[in-house]
Amino acid sequence: QVQLVESGGGLVQAGGSVRLSCAASGRPFRSYHMAWFRQAPGKEREFVGSIIWSGGSTEYADCAKGRFTISRDNAKNTVYLQMSSLKPDDTAVYYCAASPRAWGRDRYDYDYWGQGTQVTVSS
Repeated sequence: QVQLVESGGGLVQAGGSVRLSCAASGRPFRSYHMAWFRQAPGKEREFVGSIIWSGGSTEYADCAKGRFTISRDNAKNTVYLQMSSLKPDDTAVYYCAASPRAWGRDRYDYDYWGQGTQVTVSS
């Protein structure tokens, strides 16, 4: 089992940047593929990006390509989401998630979730 805690959210102006962090504890971090999802008010939770356990491969949703970068530091048990050129539509609660077996877009592949961190982008 792994526990996940996100941080780094807040209020940012459109066009700005923010870096989210997700710290993991419990079972060895490198046992898990990691992902970021987000959920805006009244909308379904949606995939943002994912990264394989080694950090060697990543996948992004269309909304994130070219603007967001996911990375991980296995020595620090942390996964990051660097977001730039932010838009008001990026406003959401951002969640990190962990899976021992998959690193795709399906939220149901992920067994463990953090509590989320709010990102609000003002226009």
